[in-house]
Amino acid sequence: MVEVDESPEYMKKNVLIADDDLSVRKSLGKVLKDVGYNVIEAADGAKAVEQFEAGQVDLLLLDIDLPIKDGWDVFRSITRQAPAFPIIIITGKDNQYDTAVAAGVGILMEKPLDVTELLKTIQEVLAESREARLHRFGGYSHDVHYIASAHPSFRERLHG
Repeated sequence: MVEVDESPEYMKKNVLIADDDLSVRKSLGKVLKDVGYNVIEAADGAKAVEQFEAGQVDLLLLDIDLPIKDGWDVFRSITRQAPAFPIIIITGKDNQYDTAVAAGVGILMEKPLDVTELLKTIQEVLAESREARLHRFGGYSHDVHYIASAHPSFRERLHG
């Protein structure tokens, strides 16, 4: 079991997982629930925006390859409405770093995800001040927090 700081400020935050892969949503959902987060799921981009607009989401884990409205469209839509809203882009697609920088993404993580790194990143993002988040997520910084895939073949491509 991965340890996460269980102070009250991190507990019972609502995390939206927007991914078209049911197994990814369920496995990430289980991990997040096990450490105390509430989980909301969306199988497509339109549902992700709908859930965000309902106002019950504290953080979004956003896959890029979504049906109906792709992840980049979702990212633009949400950051237009709330530039400081915490979004972590999660993707299995190659070569997304430059697009992420151009879009003003604060955090880009490649699949398969390192669960320990994901939980640590979520905790750090939720603990950030609105101003720090605005700086990082609002496109004011081109310093993307990039976390390569936990899968060895991805690391070899990155460093090879």
